[in-house]
Amino acid sequence: MTGTLAAPPKTKSQALRSYDVADFPALTGLEEEWRFTPLKRLRGLTGQVTAGATPQIGYTDLPAGVTVSTADKGDPRIGSVLVPFDRISALAYGGFAEAALVTVAAEAVLDRPAVVRITSDDAGTPSFGHTFIEVGRFAEATLVVEQTGSVTLADNVEVTVADGAKLTLVTVADWAPDAVQVQHLKVKLGRDAKVTHIQVSLGGDLVRQFTSVEYTGRGGEAELYGLYFADAGQHLEHRQLVDHSVPDCRSYVGYRGALQGEGAHTVWVGDVLIQVQATGTDTYEINRNLVLSDGARADSVPNLEIETGEVAGAGHASATGRFDDEQLFYLMARGIPEGEARKLVVRGFFAELINKIPVEELRDRLGDAIESRLQKVGA
Repeated sequence: MTGTLAAPPKTKSQALRSYDVADFPALTGLEEEWRFTPLKRLRGLTGQVTAGATPQIGYTDLPAGVTVSTADKGDPRIGSVLVPFDRISALAYGGFAEAALVTVAAEAVLDRPAVVRITSDDAGTPSFGHTFIEVGRFAEATLVVEQTGSVTLADNVEVTVADGAKLTLVTVADWAPDAVQVQHLKVKLGRDAKVTHIQVSLGGDLVRQFTSVEYTGRGGEAELYGLYFADAGQHLEHRQLVDHSVPDCRSYVGYRGALQGEGAHTVWVGDVLIQVQATGTDTYEINRNLVLSDGARADSVPNLEIETGEVAGAGHASATGRFDDEQLFYLMARGIPEGEARKLVVRGFFAELINKIPVEELRDRLGDAIESRLQKVGA
């Protein structure tokens, strides 16, 4: 599928979509979608398709009802959810050789989370990945996708949740310090289907993750949560596009981030579009950032585009700030040293999102990772 537009799109839903990277102009950094991203740190991922390594997928002891396999571009499922709408996503589509295919059988109710791991050990060679996750009708599943290792990666993730199914998807970007990743993850929801996506970003030199949601039937629900912690020099960027094009669907977006150290930079851009036919929509998005030291910068841009007045609810909010002096005073007045009081504030800031992760071992690991980062600066 290829195409061009004679004029800039009026809405996000009208943006150019194509599998062919040649249909997208070269990136300059002046584009609205890329103005926060330091293109020079992408190690050539803005160029043409070249042969590259494929990240490895691993797993152990999958619960009954889940299978993991591979598929090539000839599989009709590949590309059925996600058509790239930026240059690097198209580059990834043209560059991957085999897609990882994760399938949850129809009506399966998993007795425990399924965990898969995507790894790479070569940041010097560009790699291109593709993952397709399909959840059958009326299935209920929790899936954890952990991403680790050294990598220079452009990848796409397609997620389809069939009618009446429920998926909790936890993605963890815990890359090595030299890693670069640009990812587009798209979810397609059936009638009365629900997805809860919890996106965790901790590692990497530069990580840019774009998540989009499409509804295909009434009653669809999407809850998108994000937790990120940027250290000195890190660039962590998260973007969402929730496209309400079907009546009586719901969405909630809630991202929280902390950042510390010279050059730490986080970006959150949340786009929600309510099309004219999407009456009865109920949506809200919020982003909160906690700046822990000088030299760190957080950019937060919520966008809400409404084409119909017949909505159940629509709103957005954003807040970026330092420690709450009243909270610190309250804790210190009760004999808690300032350093420990600061740690308690940060733990409380993230606690709501960490508790949404339905895997105890992962919750504990994330808590330890946050604690370790706070120890670096003696918070």
